[in-house]
Amino acid sequence: MNENEWERLRRLLHRPLSLRGRVAGNRLWLAPMAGLGHVALRSVIDDLGGCGLLFSEMCTARGLDTENRRSSPTFRWRDAEAQRLVVQISGGDPGEMAAAAGRIAREGLCGVDVNMGCSATALTKRGAGAALLREPERAFAVVRAVRQAVDRVNPDLPVLVKFRTGWQPDPEPACEMARVLVEAGADALVFHPRVAPDRRTRPAVWEHIGLVAGAVDVPVLGNGDVQTPGDCLRMLEETGCAGVSVGRMAVARPWLFASWTLGREFGPSVYRETALAVLNALERYFDPQRAVKRYRKFAVYLAANFRYGHALVSQLTRGASLNDFRNSVHTLLCDDLPLSHRPSTHLFTR
Repeated sequence: MNENEWERLRRLLHRPLSLRGRVAGNRLWLAPMAGLGHVALRSVIDDLGGCGLLFSEMCTARGLDTENRRSSPTFRWRDAEAQRLVVQISGGDPGEMAAAAGRIAREGLCGVDVNMGCSATALTKRGAGAALLREPERAFAVVRAVRQAVDRVNPDLPVLVKFRTGWQPDPEPACEMARVLVEAGADALVFHPRVAPDRRTRPAVWEHIGLVAGAVDVPVLGNGDVQTPGDCLRMLEETGCAGVSVGRMAVARPWLFASWTLGREFGPSVYRETALAVLNALERYFDPQRAVKRYRKFAVYLAANFRYGHALVSQLTRGASLNDFRNSVHTLLCDDLPLSHRPSTHLFTR
């Protein structure tokens, strides 16, 4: 991008966004994701800087009200991030979702995010995630129950919903769903313009973001296929969305928030340094078995940055311990390893 485009991008991103009684420092957020937005990755993103709002990995609502934050594999956080952390919950039962939301509010976290975007069969067969898009009345009931549960504890906490286009490509049901969600009590929406069954095999339909944003009077953040700062600028200017929520690209390049919003520059060593930082954070926050599993997920996205990423994945994940992985990172991620301008999204779908 040229200097003028960078200036436009930072001007659009460097605007605080009020969310009920809270304020997001800028308009470039980590997207809510399942199994990826864990406390270790968030700590690395936070150390690099520039992220306006953090979202937890997906937490199942059932039983969340009794979870121990020190031992839970998903419902855990650092005290330093609490005021900027929105916890993502999934479920199809209004009572269970309300109980989970109440617990989140009592912990003094930044907000609650209702998952209506995940289309994994294990989730949808239980009536959760994107399955709620098939039943507007139940979607309304879930969000209304969450809003009421939060209000009983702290009315200043925002309720957000991330959702997809639906199960058909027509954007009008998505616009109507947005209106339903806002009527039920959602304070902001994160919209991913793909049909629910699509695992990122087709381009996101950005035009639908503008339609959804125009259908409601709360902030709508766009999500999907934002890989470069140029993509981010185009989404903001072409759709008129209130901000941009970045998911898998933020796993591949956790420093993008610092680059796009703060203007920090990073050399080729950032890939090795970030991989080591993730390994150190995983060791700090998880037991060895869970840390190994989470690193193997992260390594897929890291490898996608390189021209021969498919071969690199197996090399980066060879071994059975974090120290094995550290050795591989030191050996393999040399500064002259050929990079791709855009990560391979074929790896993202693994």
